[in-house]
Amino acid sequence: MPQRIKRRIYLLTPAISISLLCLFSFLPEGEWPDNITNALQQYATHFPQEKVYLHVDKDYYAAGESIWFKAYLTMQNLPDLTARNLYVELIARDGSIVTKKMLGVQGGGAPGELVIPATVKSGQYQLRAYTAWMLNFDTHFLFYKNITIFDQQAKATGATPPASTDFAVQLFPEGGNLVTGAACQVAFKAIDAQGLPIAVTGQVKDSKGNNVAEIKTQHDGMGMFTLTPAPGENYSAIVNNAAGGMKMLFLPPAVSDGATLKVFNRGPRVFFQALTGPTTSDAYNEMLVVASMQQQLVYRALLNVQEGKISGFIPTSQLPSGILQITLFRKDGTPIAERLAFVKQPAMQLGLKAGTINQNRRTLNSFTIKVPDSLQAHISVAVTDADEVVENPDRQNIVSSLLLSSDLTGYIKDAGQYFENNEDSTNQQLDLVMMTNGWRRFAWKAILNNQFPKQRYEYETGINIGGTAYTSGGKLPMMGGQLDMIIKVPVDSSSLYTKVPVTGLGEFALENAHFKDTAMIYYKGAGTKAFTDITVKFTDHFFDYSVPVKTPYPYLLPPPIDNTVLKNFLATAAQGNRVNRNVPSMTSQPIQLKEVKVEEKKIKPEEELDKRYTSGMFSGGDGIVFDLTNQPAMYQNIFQYLQSRVAGLQITGDLSNPSISWRGGSPTFYLNEMPTDIQMLSTMNVSDIAMVKVFRPPFMGGFNGSNGAIAVYMKRGDSGKGSTPFNSTDGSFKDFAVFKKAGYALVREFYSPDYSVAAPLNSLPDQRLTLFWSPDVRIDPATHTATVSFYNNDYTKHFRVVAEGMSEDGNVGRAVKVF
Repeated sequence: MPQRIKRRIYLLTPAISISLLCLFSFLPEGEWPDNITNALQQYATHFPQEKVYLHVDKDYYAAGESIWFKAYLTMQNLPDLTARNLYVELIARDGSIVTKKMLGVQGGGAPGELVIPATVKSGQYQLRAYTAWMLNFDTHFLFYKNITIFDQQAKATGATPPASTDFAVQLFPEGGNLVTGAACQVAFKAIDAQGLPIAVTGQVKDSKGNNVAEIKTQHDGMGMFTLTPAPGENYSAIVNNAAGGMKMLFLPPAVSDGATLKVFNRGPRVFFQALTGPTTSDAYNEMLVVASMQQQLVYRALLNVQEGKISGFIPTSQLPSGILQITLFRKDGTPIAERLAFVKQPAMQLGLKAGTINQNRRTLNSFTIKVPDSLQAHISVAVTDADEVVENPDRQNIVSSLLLSSDLTGYIKDAGQYFENNEDSTNQQLDLVMMTNGWRRFAWKAILNNQFPKQRYEYETGINIGGTAYTSGGKLPMMGGQLDMIIKVPVDSSSLYTKVPVTGLGEFALENAHFKDTAMIYYKGAGTKAFTDITVKFTDHFFDYSVPVKTPYPYLLPPPIDNTVLKNFLATAAQGNRVNRNVPSMTSQPIQLKEVKVEEKKIKPEEELDKRYTSGMFSGGDGIVFDLTNQPAMYQNIFQYLQSRVAGLQITGDLSNPSISWRGGSPTFYLNEMPTDIQMLSTMNVSDIAMVKVFRPPFMGGFNGSNGAIAVYMKRGDSGKGSTPFNSTDGSFKDFAVFKKAGYALVREFYSPDYSVAAPLNSLPDQRLTLFWSPDVRIDPATHTATVSFYNNDYTKHFRVVAEGMSEDGNVGRAVKVF
């Protein structure tokens, strides 16, 4: 783990920091309890939890539409401010990747867009999002979301598929063990062949065939029964589903020499009790209870069976929302029982209030978002047609995903339902989820034995460019020296010159680059030796390949949708796609200007040269242009040429490495408008230089320009006599090889028409299903509100507004309203 990430971890725990020490009860002293808690701290330090959530504009799409989304990234449940690379994929049911993008993250978030190919077929698809760091752990903990895509031949999906007799049932004794003579709770979970919950009934029988407990689903395939195991008895369960399927299961044998853990979640306090068997040995006289959250220790207590200290409570009022992991240890450090409990605190409250709501076509509408006064937050907002874009019944949202689903390996149906209220019945159903879904963030036995996950992927804070350089036709490593690199990014005309050291093994690395679209990397060998005949093998990145994906997240059945609604949806989506395809041609139409009178002005040769070579803040300005296109090759280098030619610019010392000052400081240097240094410029042949532009202090075109700047431009193919290191036809550099490197995906801005002005685009039909999308609505720090305005399309009568967001302390919230 990089040192910068370790420093970040210490800043990531304000909600569970020193103040939580007051939660510790019966703090034990001694080596064996410390060994357990130290193992947890070591794991948390080296393997912090990173999570991703995507807020998408809707759950149903037509082929050819765009999926607009905002990614939220957390580290230890706080905004992940140092992450930079996010990977998002659209995956078909057969595991093939339909489309994917790498996005640049800033401030713990990233806006994005995935364009669905017009050729995809109707069906269920999944969005998958993750970082490289998350790939070091179980793929269950990546972000997954089911979406439905319809093509133009899609038909209504209201029919329910026939029930299958095939199903599975799992039994979960509380704490992990049944104890002889003790009343034990046993939870169960039933799922069908698709991994979706189903209702079941059945009986628990003893070895004589007597019914001792009843099995009946209470909620979403889950339920619970109580069993008091008798000495020497074995128990089995007969379970039936509605389609006539039957399963016979065997309960684990009860322990008479051992212990388990019983938990009662009462909200402000979580009570626990250790249950021991009738013949429990002295090995269980002393036990330790450890409670952790987000891999941070929040409670530990020493239990003494002989003294009757077998229970206690964990205060939770100062804990954040999330899963509390409670583990019971034997004195030898062996974990013997475990139970999860959910701590539910109030979510960030987002308010939605209607402003001006007008259902007429192309009229302006507005509403207000309010966040709590004490919080700074990032909020994303989607407004869709509430009649044609049907709401997904499987409610997954920012609260349920980051606090619940992202920490459990099993699929949680309609996870958002557990956060809609704080009623006892809802919390009891949530406790069933805690008892029936496995915890796999880490295994105590492994970390106590120093068996940590293998770190295959680094935590990425930028784009890394690395590889191995070879000489002798690729047979031998370069062994020292350096690579001169010129990195040009055509999409924004930015460029950079840098020297990259090469190790004795020929390896090199340029870390934490940040660029969009594609970079052209020009490189050649350099150094004290004459490195020629250099070949470079760049290191591959895992995202460069589209390998079929087998996701652990079940694909849901097609949602029920009315045939009329589906037809309207597809018709409007098709029209919207046609409009989007016409947008570029509409914007490229000629614009008629008023007639103006132009008087001819003779342009000086220096002005023409400046116009041809310079761009951006290098063009014009307070600069002196020197034309070298026809200069004789009589100067050692460009610095000898400039001596005594610029007032105030002092060039002294060895011309191969001169001292240069202007107004008491050193000017900045550029080669083809890329930052460079004196050493690079001093080695250039003057006959290869077309122009030098010297900017008087201060120069505003770059950083550290208070002492002026010297910009050198190499000759192009049309620059006159001399060699041509830069080829204006294909943009290549003489003696440099080139390599293309993919960067962060470009993200379009969501198009929102403005019908208050006359514009060619406004004459097109308006069939938008998503009427407004913003990945980051700006909140006024004074009023803690934001007003959102948008124009209606040609037909929508009801607007569904969904706002989701995260505060600077990691609290998440969501608000939904139909206007």
